[in-house]
Amino acid sequence: MSLELTDPRPIERAEEILTPEALAFVESLHTRFAARRDELLAARGAKRERAAKARRLDFLPETEGVRNGDWRVAPAPPPLQDRRVEMTGPATPAKMAINALNSGAKVWLADLEDASCPKWPNVIDAILNLRDGARGTLAVSADGKDYTLQTDAPLAVVVTRPRGWHLPEAHVLVDGKPGVGALVDFGLHFFHLAKLLIDNGHGPYYYLPKSESHLEARLWNDIFSFAEAESGIPYGTIRATVLIETIPAAFEMDEILYELRDHASGLNAGRWDYLFNIIKYFRDAGPDFVLVDRGDITMTAPFMRAYTELLVKTCHKRGAFAMGGMAAFIPSRKDPEINATAFAKVKADKTREAGDGFDGSWVAHPDLVPVCQEVFDGVLGARPNQLDKRRDEVQVTAEQLLDVRSAEGSNTEHGLRDNLYVAVAYVAVWLSGNGAVAIHNLMEDAATAEISRSQVWQLRYNQVKLADTGETVTTELVSRLLDEEVERLRGEVPPEDFERYYQPAKKLISDLCLSDDFTDFLTLPAYELVK
Repeated sequence: MSLELTDPRPIERAEEILTPEALAFVESLHTRFAARRDELLAARGAKRERAAKARRLDFLPETEGVRNGDWRVAPAPPPLQDRRVEMTGPATPAKMAINALNSGAKVWLADLEDASCPKWPNVIDAILNLRDGARGTLAVSADGKDYTLQTDAPLAVVVTRPRGWHLPEAHVLVDGKPGVGALVDFGLHFFHLAKLLIDNGHGPYYYLPKSESHLEARLWNDIFSFAEAESGIPYGTIRATVLIETIPAAFEMDEILYELRDHASGLNAGRWDYLFNIIKYFRDAGPDFVLVDRGDITMTAPFMRAYTELLVKTCHKRGAFAMGGMAAFIPSRKDPEINATAFAKVKADKTREAGDGFDGSWVAHPDLVPVCQEVFDGVLGARPNQLDKRRDEVQVTAEQLLDVRSAEGSNTEHGLRDNLYVAVAYVAVWLSGNGAVAIHNLMEDAATAEISRSQVWQLRYNQVKLADTGETVTTELVSRLLDEEVERLRGEVPPEDFERYYQPAKKLISDLCLSDDFTDFLTLPAYELVK
C-alpha cells in the first residue's frame, strides 16, 4: 500500500504536520483498517433498506447477552470526571480555538466534522491549532484584536471529533484512492498530540460521530489499541465518547459501550443528527415516519424522551457519562429581549437534562457556559457527575423509539421556507470554508442543514399537505419557494458572495431536494465543490 499527497498548494506550516513519520502512521492505519471501514459502510445501506421495508428496527437478539450482562466501562481518568458543561466549535480559525479553550467550559469539543469545512488547509490548520494549544503557544491577531490563551483560569480539556466514517480525504491518496477522512484526522491528531497531551496530564480524548452499529465501535476500538501499541503508551489511555446520533445506534447503546469498554468515556445525545438520521433511515417507509416542522420538535416529544432516557439509563448502568445535547442559541449583542427569551429556553432545556441524570451538556457559544454551569452546579453541587443516578425505572421499547408521530406540531409553508433558507445559507457558508454559522441567532452546522434538506425531500416524496396553506408539497412548490428564499438571501449578502457561493448552494440544495434518489450526506456532493 502506498500513500501520496495530491495538493500542490503551499499551506503555511503544513510541513510541521505532514512529516514522513506522521504520514507513515496514517498509511499504516489505512493498511490495517480501511477495508473494514468500506465493508461497514456497505452494510449500512443493506440494513437501512431492510428496516425501511419492514418499517421498524429492534434490539439485536444476538447481543442480548451483552445487554443483560454485568459489566462496566473503565473508570474515567481525572480530567474527564467532571464534564458538566462542554463548549463545541471548530478548531480553525485559531481565534475560535482560543475562545473555546478560554470559555470556562470543562471540556471543548474540538470539531473536525460537522462544524468544519474539510478544505485541506482547514484540516492542517486544525491540527496545528490543537497542537499549539496543547503546547500553550497558540496565539493570533485577528479583527484588530490579540487572542491568547488565558493563564489565570483553567483551559478546557480538549476532546477532538474526527470526521465520520463516510467522508473521504481527497488530498491523501492511498493506492490511488481517496483516504478515509476519519483515519486522516485521527492519525495526524494522535501522532502529533497523544504524548504531548499525556505530558500535560490529559490524554488523547475523542468524540466519535455518525456511528450506526457496535461493529463500527469495534473497529474504532481496534484502531485505538493499535495506535497505543505503536506509540508505546499504555493500553486504555485513549478515551472515546460516542455520539448516539443515528437511529440504529439508539438500539445498540449497550453494545457500543461494550465494544469500547476499555476506551469508553460515555455517550452523547446528538439530537440534530438523530432527527436527520430518522428521516434518512425511514425516508421511503411511508407517512408514519414524516416528521413535523423541525421548529416544533422539542426534546419533550415522547420519542425523543425515550431516546434520551434510554441513553442515561444505559450509560449509568455501565459507569459511563451521559452527555446532553446542543444549546444552539447565539446571543445577540443588540437585542436583550431575544437574549432573555432564549436564555430562559436554554435554562429550561439544561434543567430537564440535569434532572434526567445527564452528567453535562453542550453549548455553542461562550456566553452560554455560565447558564449551563449554573444549572448543573445546582444539581451536582460538589460532585463531579451523577453516575450514581441509575434510572433503573426506565423501560424503553422499540415502538417508543420509532414513534415519530408522537411529536406535537404540523408541517407548514413557514417550516418549508425556513428549511430551504437555512439549507442554502449554511451550504453557501460551508462552500466559503466555514463549517459553523449563526443564522437568526442559532448556530447552524452540517447536522441542522441535513435536517432541513432531508425534511424537504421527505415532504415532497410523501406529498404532504401543509397545515397553514392547504397546498401539497410538490416539485413545483419546492422549486418556487426555493427561488423566493434565495432571492431573500440575495438581498442579505454581498453580490460577489451571492454569485460565488449562494448560487452553487442553491443548485446543490435543489438537486438534493428534488432528486428521486436520496443522497445520504449533503457534505459528499458539497465536498466535490471545495476539495
